Parts: sequence; structure tokens; C-alpha cells
Amino acid sequence: MNAYEPILVLGALGAGFAIFSVVMATLIGPKRYNRAKLEAYECGIEPTPTPAGGGRFPIKYYLTAMLFIVFDIEIVFLYPWAVTFDALGLFGLVEMLLFVLTVFVAYAYVWRRGGLEWD
Repeated sequence: MNAYEPILVLGALGAGFAIFSVVMATLIGPKRYNRAKLEAYECGIEPTPTPAGGGRFPIKYYLTAMLFIVFDIEIVFLYPWAVTFDALGLFGLVEMLLFVLTVFVAYAYVWRRGGLEWD
């Protein structure tokens, strides 16, 4: 049980901070309600009517999602590689360079398509 005490203390501190933040925000936070904020899925902007089929989304939404997924996957693979870098040797270095090159190609594609420009 002694090995789990730091984990339990950290979990209790995190839960306590989360509860404290929510309670304090409701007590001392601003309360400026309007019709737009009381709508479902409020964001403070008046909703605009959409066509019956739901309308079309710009391609930038999908490019942003692809970019996020590509770099998220890259980070997921870079952390374990960095931890075992010494044990992998030259083979691990070459494989990671190929992987980063592949990610760079995806990055260049998104950059060329204008996915990094926010109009």
C-alpha cells in the first residue's frame, strides 16, 4: 500500500483542485446571461440557419484534424523512442529518421494546401 500512496495523494490533489475550481467559478464568476448563451451548444455567437442537409464544412476543418492526428501520432512514437534511444542504437536512429521524414512530408502537404493559414 505504501507504493500507491503518492498516486492516491496526487489523485486527491487533482480532484480537490478540480472541485475547488468549479465551485469558485460558479460563486465568483461573471453571470451575464443572454439569449445566445442560453442556447444549446452556446459559444456566445448567434447561431445562423443551416440548410436541411446540415451544410458543407470547409476543407480547412479536415486539414486541421489531419494535421493534429499526424503530429499527435508522432509524439506518441517519439516518447518511447527517446526513452530507449541508447538500447536501439543505429537501427533506431535510422528508423526514427525515416518516420520523421514521413511526418515532414505530411506537414509539407498541409502547408502547401494552405492548412496553416487562418483567414
